[in-house]
Amino acid sequence: MTTTLDKINTHYGYVFENELIEEINYVANLRKLNEGDAIISYGDTIKYMPLLIKGSIKVFREDEKGNEVLLYYLEKGDTCAMSLSCCLGNKKSTIQAVVEEESEVLLIPINYMNEWICKYETWKSFVFNSYNSRFDEMLKVIDSLAFMKMDERLLKHLNDKCMITGSFELSVNHRELALELNSSREVISRLLKKMELDGKIVLKRNLIVLNESEV
Repeated sequence: MTTTLDKINTHYGYVFENELIEEINYVANLRKLNEGDAIISYGDTIKYMPLLIKGSIKVFREDEKGNEVLLYYLEKGDTCAMSLSCCLGNKKSTIQAVVEEESEVLLIPINYMNEWICKYETWKSFVFNSYNSRFDEMLKVIDSLAFMKMDERLLKHLNDKCMITGSFELSVNHRELALELNSSREVISRLLKKMELDGKIVLKRNLIVLNESEV
């Protein structure tokens, strides 16, 4: 039987020293999540920092009008930079994190954040590298919003989903894509139909199959 310690070692053993691995195992709560579960919601007081062991999670930001935009995906071995910021600043959450596919996450109480940054160089490097990675991803989102047409953004988004799930078959409906891209279902449906006519995808009921040459 695979233990929590085994899972931590598998995904973080090459990053953290044994002493830190043991502390994580002692204080963290392993939680299993289903597709669609919200691990962090807008306005939440962040009490735990998540370390993703399995699956993927998508992170959204909401504007004053209630419109959402997808910021980035978390994969196994990742943590959420926005939740780190809220933890360190004792602020309420300005993001929402929703499970993309069945996941397992380690929840670490925030009171260990500063302690480990001072105590473990590997933890400090992990936190700062996570900030940098997520910041780069958010810059790409800004670039796509500013410089890419919606059809280009949609195709890139589908490609990103393929990379995250490891499959060319995406179980997603038009409404979900519209929400993730801050567009309308009608626009997304029209663009998907054009992509199908161009041979880039095949549309099935709640399923989009990408042409491998497009990924």
